[in-house]
Amino acid sequence: MKITRFLPLTAVMLTALTLSSCSTVSSSDYEATALTTYTWRVKYINQPSPEFENFATTSLLNRNGIKPEGAVTGPDDRGLWWPALPPRPTVSEVEQRKKPQQEVSQPELLKTVEYKVSYKVDSQQKIFPTNYDVYREVVKAYPSRIPLAFTLGVNDDTVEKAEQAD
Repeated sequence: MKITRFLPLTAVMLTALTLSSCSTVSSSDYEATALTTYTWRVKYINQPSPEFENFATTSLLNRNGIKPEGAVTGPDDRGLWWPALPPRPTVSEVEQRKKPQQEVSQPELLKTVEYKVSYKVDSQQKIFPTNYDVYREVVKAYPSRIPLAFTLGVNDDTVEKAEQAD
């Protein structure tokens, strides 16, 4: 009986602690970036687990949804611009990294995006990792500089939400 009462109480306490540890900051001086990256990767299969090797990489920094210089493709379905493809690894390059008894997969092209948001409060510039939804909210608000309220994550080290400030 004590255990069943303890579990719901613990869940409520942890939820309250998590919610109370998030803070909100408002600013009209902000910027959103999305670093789009292509990377060629090869899987080297051996026992007990496979190893992955990265080869050539290209990246492009998107700022506030505006087409960056050097963009080759885009905007895609998420409003992002992409760099030129890096050169595909040659058979010789792949074989040079191969160890005895390993099998090698075909090179695969990975697409990754790293989102960040920065804002200024009391003349201090803050930069935090974020997600696609926050990036898009900032991109939409950026041209008119509508004040936004940024909800920070646990330990105030990420931006979890952006919405118009009251």
